[in-house]
Amino acid sequence: MKLTVLAPAKLNLFLDITGKRSDGYHIVNMVMQAVSLYDEVTVGLTDNDIRIECSDKEIPCDETNTAYRAAKAFFEAVGGDRGAVIRIKKRIPSQAGMAGGSTDAAAVLWALNELTGASLPLEKLADIAETIGADVPFCLYGGTMTAGGIGTILSPLPDMPECAVVVVQPDVRISTAQAYRLSDEKGYDATADAEQVIGGIAEGCLKDIGAGLYNKFEKIVEIPEIESVKETMMNAGAVGACLTGSGSAVFGLFEDRSMAEDCADLLEKKYDRVYVVKPVSTGPVRK
Repeated sequence: MKLTVLAPAKLNLFLDITGKRSDGYHIVNMVMQAVSLYDEVTVGLTDNDIRIECSDKEIPCDETNTAYRAAKAFFEAVGGDRGAVIRIKKRIPSQAGMAGGSTDAAAVLWALNELTGASLPLEKLADIAETIGADVPFCLYGGTMTAGGIGTILSPLPDMPECAVVVVQPDVRISTAQAYRLSDEKGYDATADAEQVIGGIAEGCLKDIGAGLYNKFEKIVEIPEIESVKETMMNAGAVGACLTGSGSAVFGLFEDRSMAEDCADLLEKKYDRVYVVKPVSTGPVRK
């Protein structure tokens, strides 16, 4: 028996870094949103080992893969000598700040909970998810949420208003480790307030959300290509544009889908990885 799950990407509508713990984890203030760009994760039960297969040959399929770690953590939590074969069809770009690995891990937890009949409540799955990575609990819940602490203290928000979102991954790569090292050098004074984004979500006002978009990493990494993409989006009618995660994907919010598609057509002349998506209110779902 096997189960195929759609695992949504995430975007950061707001991201500030406010401190660093003694164990090396950074303290963040974020607003996160799941969007309709999905990896496809197929999970089947086996009698013993865990095996990963992935359509992206650059992604390791060994014990370092978050999907592998998710399966291992699940079986350790529920007991029993079981294994799984996990096939991942990648659509979410890697090294983009869109939680591609974390959402695959969340999908594995969700699928194994169904396949084994363990029927763990979502809160228990989230406890397991937290041991895998800071973004995995959010990816399990999906929707629209604030995130504090190291990113695992989650509070749900109302659904984001309907809109079209253009996502572009420029031909640059940003090392997450290097981005955080640079943030350490610059210090941790709070530099922005998430209230405009949160208020815009509560009021269903996309323009307020767009005006409040913020990502501290933009100030830290200072890559001209990111600013160029944002400028193109704003000139094409976006109500706001921002980097997500530590990058390198950039997104723009559009009230009108046809304007979003026109913007995407323009960006596709220069970039290979361009997507038009929308906010979604769930985490992993059965295909």
